[in-house]
Amino acid sequence: MKTHIPLLILIVLLIQCSPPASEAPPIERYRPLAHFTPQKNWINDPNGLVYYEGEYHLFYQYNPYGTTWGHMSWGHAVSTDLIHWEHLPIALEEYLDPMTRDSTMIFSGTAVVDVNNTSGLCQSNDCLIAIYTSNLHRDNEGLRQNQSLAYSNDKGRTWKRYEKNPILDIQRKDFRDPKVFWYEPQEKWVLALVVPDQFTVQLYESKNLLKWELMSEFGKVGDTLRIWECPDLFELPIQGQPGKSKWVLSLSGGHPAGPTFVGMQYFIGDFDGKNFISDQTTPLYLDYGKDFYAGIIFNNVKDRAVMMGWINNWTYANQIPTESWRGAFSLPRELALLETLDGWRLSQQPVAEYTALRGDKISELNSPNTKSFELELEISEGSGIQLFKSAREQTTIGYQDGELYLDRTKSGRVDFQKDFASRESVEIKPRTPSIAVRVIVDQSIIELISMDGLYSITDQVFPIQENSSAEIFGTVKVRNAWRLNPIIR
Repeated sequence: MKTHIPLLILIVLLIQCSPPASEAPPIERYRPLAHFTPQKNWINDPNGLVYYEGEYHLFYQYNPYGTTWGHMSWGHAVSTDLIHWEHLPIALEEYLDPMTRDSTMIFSGTAVVDVNNTSGLCQSNDCLIAIYTSNLHRDNEGLRQNQSLAYSNDKGRTWKRYEKNPILDIQRKDFRDPKVFWYEPQEKWVLALVVPDQFTVQLYESKNLLKWELMSEFGKVGDTLRIWECPDLFELPIQGQPGKSKWVLSLSGGHPAGPTFVGMQYFIGDFDGKNFISDQTTPLYLDYGKDFYAGIIFNNVKDRAVMMGWINNWTYANQIPTESWRGAFSLPRELALLETLDGWRLSQQPVAEYTALRGDKISELNSPNTKSFELELEISEGSGIQLFKSAREQTTIGYQDGELYLDRTKSGRVDFQKDFASRESVEIKPRTPSIAVRVIVDQSIIELISMDGLYSITDQVFPIQENSSAEIFGTVKVRNAWRLNPIIR
């Protein structure tokens, strides 16, 4: 039997978009407040995440000319706190060969701080180096992919392409997404990238970021129903076990719902500086929603691993019903490694800095309403909450038969692509009478994460009705509720 939320809680969840005339103009429909979006046009994979001289750099795949995929370049933003972002000019732009007029797009890659100037390209002791996939393109067809380098001596504000590019070329059409990190035990750089259609990660080594030698390969295990992309390899300490750690290899491509969609999987194992050996062959998934992809961690951040992912899905990415922009990024998530009854598992939570986005707890009926808020809930078996609820639509979050789920089949705009309407779920192990979750709702984005961080579901929704509310069914305890504030300064 359905029951309405008590008045105190209903106030938080009433959803009306039109502000009073005295306030700023209404935000563009569906544009998040607390998640990064471009000022205009298309974005996909986050690239070159790195911390340098007091700034977090967010580079990303960007189309300067439209709201669908194309003309890939690197957009750029910076933050001092991982939460509030300042837009900067394009960092690396697509360019044309003056002789053939072929286009080279700047595909995904990484950025590092070249401590001690190992490349010889820094004007001082260190500088920023970007290593990215050059995608040679002619008449809308990719011809070849190789790895190139650019460098910046002014904190990433301007970039120069290395005159001897490419730095790595194996003469393949598909060979991409380099992630580079410094491996201190052997004082060398390690590069991980993929041969996508062969479900293979290749690992290379270098002393100077310019010349690379193949060390080993890992692949043909786990989820191979979709091509592999965007690898990352990093070490994490095991929570509660001082001095112990494992290595994590994350990849984008497969999804627990099958080959129609794309998501992220990961492997846990050991890395000796040359080979990555996984402890498992079956896939583990980072997120059970349809809209978390291409996540990588920030380089040069000490003592923690912070990941950001693209909130969209290639199945319908070009069709989502936003206006001047398409694509967003997740809140930065801090990753941890836990030992569970089923073995090692990643946990994830919004970084601690995220709490700066929390506004006042709404406790009065005349408080301003919003579509951007956070809830902390304890959901009992057979219970849940319906968000953006009106006579004809709702988005349902619940816990049923030991599964946490998010149902967007009646969430509003679902007809723009035949596969968008869906119900996502994940089995909770061991099964419990209730589950504590964090629900971050931001205009068109929902990040649903269990309080222990072991389960997450990230989905987009596009409500039609401007005026809607929320309704609890069954037994749900609302522990906390906050409005969310904008991230762009």
